[in-house]
This record gives sequence, C-alpha cells and structure tokens, in this order.
Amino acid sequence: MVSRSSQKNEVNVCEDRNIYFVIGLLTACGTQGTATPASSPTEGVLPVTQALTDLPLSTVTSAPTDSLSATEPAAATQPAPQGASVSFTNDVLPIIESRCINCHGGDRVEKGLNLKTYADIMAGSENGPVVTAGNAVSSKLIELIVNQKMPKRGPKLTPPQVQLITEWVNQGALNN
Repeated sequence: MVSRSSQKNEVNVCEDRNIYFVIGLLTACGTQGTATPASSPTEGVLPVTQALTDLPLSTVTSAPTDSLSATEPAAATQPAPQGASVSFTNDVLPIIESRCINCHGGDRVEKGLNLKTYADIMAGSENGPVVTAGNAVSSKLIELIVNQKMPKRGPKLTPPQVQLITEWVNQGALNN
C-alpha cells in the first residue's frame, strides 16, 4: 500500500517536471510576440490576396523549430531584410530542395512539375506556368504554399519560408 505522503511526493515531482517542460518550451519560443496569431493547417484556407497580407515582413519574426530540417541553411528559414533582394540560389532553392524535390524533381515529377532547377520551375507544369514573375498573387506556386496545400507530404513551409518565396516572385522571380 502506498502512503499519502508518498503519493503527494510523486505528484509534486510530476508537477515540477511539467513546470520545467513548459518553461523550456517558452524559452525555446523566445520572448518576441507576433502581431497575428498562429494558425494551424486545419483552420481553413484564405484567398491568396488575404493570406499574403496576413504575412507582412514586419510581423514574421521567427520560424517554428519543430518543422525545420537540421540541414536547412539558416538563411532559408528567415525572411530577407526589408528592401533586400531575395536570391533564388541562396534563399529559394534550398527551401524547394528540402520540401518539394521528393515529389517534384529527380525520379519523381508529379503533375509534370519539376522544381529541380530555375529553368524547370519557370517551365511550369502540365497545367501551365506556376510562377508569374512580379506577381505572387497570380502565381499558382504561391497560392498552393500559402494555403498549405503543398507540400502534401512532410512538413509545411513556415511563414518565413513562404514570405521568402513570395518576395522572390514579387521581385521578378530572378535567376540570381
């Protein structure tokens, strides 16, 4: 038979562990807040124009660490500083390689869309172009990642990653 004091000590130890766990999570998240609440993929989808306005550069401060690959470059997880040019090679391609190539590159190319190179991306899919240079709102690629319909398998892109790709398209989708 377990005594009440023994049960009470076990409860206190468990509560202490929970407190340390919560403190650890809060510390990992940082102290900076965002102007908009985080949303989960199950909350529905927004029209691209509204979704893009919900991701202003000034409100995106950090990326969730639970969905980032350890091999992703730090630059691919943070938005470019305001006014800075987004590089396809340094910023956009690493995101695409980490999240999209399994289904849209190499041995596998779903819907005729190959995202392995700049030329492949600009060639589009069997349904036509996926990037409209200078206009993210009209770009099918942006619509699918903003509404979290892509990637279908694996972790979704983080808001800073979506912002980087959106800025790249709006800056003319240059091969830089």
